[in-house]
Amino acid sequence: MTSLTYQTLDKDVRQLQQSDVAAFAAQIGGGVLGAADAAYDEARKVWNGTVDRRPALIARCMKDSDVQAAVRFAAAHKMLLSVRGGGHHIAGNAVAEGGLVIDLSGMRTVSVDAAKRMARVAAGALLGDFDREAQVHGLATPLGINSTTGVAGLTLGGGFGWLTRRYGLTIDNLLRATVVIADGTERVASPTSEPELFWALRGGGGNFGVATSFEFQLHPVGPELYSGLVVYPFAQAQQVLRAWRDFTTAAPDELSVWTVMRKAPPLPFLPESVHGTEVVILPLVYSGDVEAGERAAAPVLQFGDPLGTALGPTPYAGFQSAFDPLLAPGSRNYWKSNNFSSLSDEALDLVIDSVRRLPGPACEIFIAQLGGAMARVKPEDTAFVGRDARYIMNVHGRWSDPGEDERVRAWAREVFQDAAPHATGGGYVNFLTEDEAERVAGSYGANYARLQAVKRQFDPGNLFRMNLNIEPAGAPQSP
Repeated sequence: MTSLTYQTLDKDVRQLQQSDVAAFAAQIGGGVLGAADAAYDEARKVWNGTVDRRPALIARCMKDSDVQAAVRFAAAHKMLLSVRGGGHHIAGNAVAEGGLVIDLSGMRTVSVDAAKRMARVAAGALLGDFDREAQVHGLATPLGINSTTGVAGLTLGGGFGWLTRRYGLTIDNLLRATVVIADGTERVASPTSEPELFWALRGGGGNFGVATSFEFQLHPVGPELYSGLVVYPFAQAQQVLRAWRDFTTAAPDELSVWTVMRKAPPLPFLPESVHGTEVVILPLVYSGDVEAGERAAAPVLQFGDPLGTALGPTPYAGFQSAFDPLLAPGSRNYWKSNNFSSLSDEALDLVIDSVRRLPGPACEIFIAQLGGAMARVKPEDTAFVGRDARYIMNVHGRWSDPGEDERVRAWAREVFQDAAPHATGGGYVNFLTEDEAERVAGSYGANYARLQAVKRQFDPGNLFRMNLNIEPAGAPQSP
């Protein structure tokens, strides 16, 4: 073979000479994979099993200069480009069909400065990598709830989890980031260096370049926190959810209580007769003193008649991975999400009714409690604008049989549409799927025009378009 077929940014098909590919591969520390390489199929897999794309090349970057070389190569050939960190985003934008994947998964270093309470995290690191290193020193920053999620993608979209009510979003704890922009040069973005780029990175996704490392503020957390699960029978769902909503409106910032409605997994503290039946699960975490947490969470046990509880002092890093078995890679996934500033009785009732129609045993609806520190940041201070979201609902379709694709997706879309009149109309870009491009502008609200201006400054040709895309100001709108 003397040439390689690839897809351009404009979806044309062109050829690369093998000599050009070989010269490019020599610049990349981890080498470059093509379809004929044994490691190719594994390298192109991502978390969502519905994504089955075949890139022309996968550049396995090991350092910043590798990323710079890859960006310049893609730009020179007008090659469709994607960036893979943890590969966890629901839309699967980490893999460019027929294009070039910049694979950062080999860049997983986490360095903690305990005295300054700061961490420097490379772009391929996973949440578990970050938590493990920070918890050695009894420190943490707000992250997500699945340890296999990539730090980079989570951060660039905003990032929320168990610590958000006390310490804000992940982006609220970002101190600076190193970014390779579209011309292949490297910039350091912080409040004093490239401040507009720094503003845009905090919630604007991967639209402005390839972030190769991040520095975060850390906080004293754990190493043990009062946390765990309270499980109620689904027959009591209306009573429990209304009590949960009323309780969470006045809960202290240290306490986060979410709700998950699904068929019960075989948890050891639940009766076997309950396994596989619909239940209401209330996961909770108190980010302060363990005894204070037990007192603060005590009312959660009084919402109804629990089927089982598993509460107590738990290693923070351990609870961060507690849901990993339910979110393991490889299954087929489709999500729809809504933001809520409040939850009316009617909104809760329609969610309950939707759970009665779960299309499969791994499907679920969860509602995350937010507010607290996150809500005290002004919407214009970061690209992330949804500070009014006191709750985020994720309708999580998860299944294994491709023959079930349309049925599960139809259920998720129906729940989303039914809930929309009660929602804010905003969205969380980390939860948007590949068919929700029309929601991008609405997810940024009044910040969207400013994001377009930053995009024009740092990526005027829209090289970084394999994402929830923000087109440069003045660019013709895509059909």
